[in-house]
Amino acid sequence: MSGAVFGIVVGIGMAVALLAWAAFDIGVVAVARYREAFTQRAHFSLRELFLFVDPTHLFIANIALILLAGIGVWVASGLFLLGVAAAVGAAILPRLILRKLRERRLHAIEQQLPDALLVIAGGLRAGVSLSHALQQLVRETRPPVSQEFELVLREQRLGVALDQSLENLARRVPLQSVTLFVSAMRIANETGGSLAEALERAAQTLRSKIAMEGKIRALTAQGKLQAWVVGLLPVFLFLALSKLEPAAMSLLWTTRMGWGTIAVVVLLEFFGVVLIRKIVAIDV
Repeated sequence: MSGAVFGIVVGIGMAVALLAWAAFDIGVVAVARYREAFTQRAHFSLRELFLFVDPTHLFIANIALILLAGIGVWVASGLFLLGVAAAVGAAILPRLILRKLRERRLHAIEQQLPDALLVIAGGLRAGVSLSHALQQLVRETRPPVSQEFELVLREQRLGVALDQSLENLARRVPLQSVTLFVSAMRIANETGGSLAEALERAAQTLRSKIAMEGKIRALTAQGKLQAWVVGLLPVFLFLALSKLEPAAMSLLWTTRMGWGTIAVVVLLEFFGVVLIRKIVAIDV
């Protein structure tokens, strides 16, 4: 009998060891794939932002942040699911940061573009070539618009045609303002019109567009604030009730009805915030 028990224990131990080995192998493969996808995406995003950072270092920092956030929240709250949610949030955080940095860069380019067009137009009216006008623009303006036009100059030095360089610029900077600038330059080159005059008209149009967008942002600021209030009010209410009535609020985490209530509240909050943002998002 003791021999049979020993055999069962050995069999269970071998099964557990095999399962642990398989889980470790799967985890190593998953981490390797995540590292490859993360470094490729980060490398492309950092190049767009002109940030020369090794993506491998960012991956290591991201893994450390995931572990610290997940374990720290789990230990602090005692809830495993909350720790998993914190780890998932830490994994998504770098992508959100890079997206926010890209949005800020595009906004800065859009704000600088009218002045940049006037600099090019002024150089052309002074009698210099387009290449020299672009060089003057790179010298006199600040990043990020100077960096983008410097890439246009470098492509031309490598033998790339002007139309292709402008097409690459429009692809790197997906803004309506840049598309308008590229279209104005192409039309002026194809029809033989005054490029300086076309750029001045484009700059005036872009200034009017930016001014209109500023007015719209000012008028819709209250609606955006309401979206933040609607989204954060339940969180503050939950924290206040947890301090005042901890026994009653604990039912949200310990019963199926409580989990269902939390799911419904989160879903309604999400759709409410999305609806408000759609209402106040006016495209010019």
